[in-house]
Amino acid sequence: MIPGPARPRVVFVNRFYWPDEQATAQLLVDLAEGLAARGWPVTVVTSRNAPAAPDGSAPEQRHGVTIIRVGRPQRRSRSLAGKAFDYADFTLSLRRRLKQELAPGDWLVALTDPPSLAPLAAAIARRQNARLIHLIKDIHPEVAFAVARSQWLPFFSAPWIRWRDRAWRQAEFCVTIGQDMASLVAEHGVASSRLHVIPDWAPGGEALAPVPPDQNELRHAWGVDDRFVVAYSGNLGRVHILEPVLAAARLLRGERDPVFLFIGDGPRRSALEAAARALKLDNVRFLPPQPRSRLSESLSVGDVHLVTLRAGCERCVYPSKLYGILAVARPVVFVGSPQCALAQSIRQRGAGLVISPDDPAALAAALRELRADPGRRMAMAQAAARWSRETGGLAAALTAWEKLLETSQARPTLSGLAGGAMPPA
Repeated sequence: MIPGPARPRVVFVNRFYWPDEQATAQLLVDLAEGLAARGWPVTVVTSRNAPAAPDGSAPEQRHGVTIIRVGRPQRRSRSLAGKAFDYADFTLSLRRRLKQELAPGDWLVALTDPPSLAPLAAAIARRQNARLIHLIKDIHPEVAFAVARSQWLPFFSAPWIRWRDRAWRQAEFCVTIGQDMASLVAEHGVASSRLHVIPDWAPGGEALAPVPPDQNELRHAWGVDDRFVVAYSGNLGRVHILEPVLAAARLLRGERDPVFLFIGDGPRRSALEAAARALKLDNVRFLPPQPRSRLSESLSVGDVHLVTLRAGCERCVYPSKLYGILAVARPVVFVGSPQCALAQSIRQRGAGLVISPDDPAALAAALRELRADPGRRMAMAQAAARWSRETGGLAAALTAWEKLLETSQARPTLSGLAGGAMPPA
């Protein structure tokens, strides 16, 4: 049998990777290791963290993936200055390493942490004659516009947006994780033939499954064996509007149930904890993020799960936490724009409810109704499980990625791009 042509190497770039528990890191682990298991040569270039070699120069091997760590250990600062330092250090170190590492014909897949990766990846791919895919997990600076609501930020960001858009158009493909995001990328000049939507999946793939209450050690450890639990699991970040949840908890404060569990960490956790204390919300608890090995238990603690998005963020991010909730068959209560694609999917699938962020009373009433109606919760849970099966999960995503990577579509020429040349690599 004559062997087929060798597959090109796939080089992923993201600031975080294993052993980090951040959602983008966990999903990238699944994708990289899944492609490696299907026979693709895979390298991940990421930042340094605890298990990295002291000098950061020795590549690691894990489950078929070569891991290269660059720069100084990330400080994980929540201040703007600290983040800027981390971004700059990683970007400069990455630029040097990719010049050495990237070979002609490689696929360079650039994620969006830090946001400056898009133009850098385009310049490096051009220099090294590599093929480029932007894997767009969130869209900057538009997400900052929605969060900051500054009239000056769009004005000062205009040159950066033009630079980023040229980088998007230079790539062979742009991949987004949601349809609303894809429509925004298309509005910035990326042709439909180069634009693909490949949804995320539950971290760990098929390993994530419901854990019955009587077998769930975390329900017992957290003292909620006999409670109705409303859970928010994941990043407590600025794109997630959580004030309506605290307002609903305040309206339900005199009732035994529900108990609200915030499981995770993020830049807004301290402020949310302070607000809960000020409001004397004894029905609200904050718990640390759980390791990947306990994610099935952690997600199964919730009888109902909350997913939230701040107004204006619907086209810039997609809450991948949804797939974990579906995998453990739990009803979803989405607090966000009723018009976005996610809200429409939840309603059409019958997997939960959609509540406007402007109506905490409606959220409180909805949670009371779900608490009192186990049959309705069961119907939503079954719909969530069907939705999870129909998405195809990690296996479907890997197949979509293989189809993309196997294409021989010619790269666009840089000379034909409008709006000026890319910066030197």
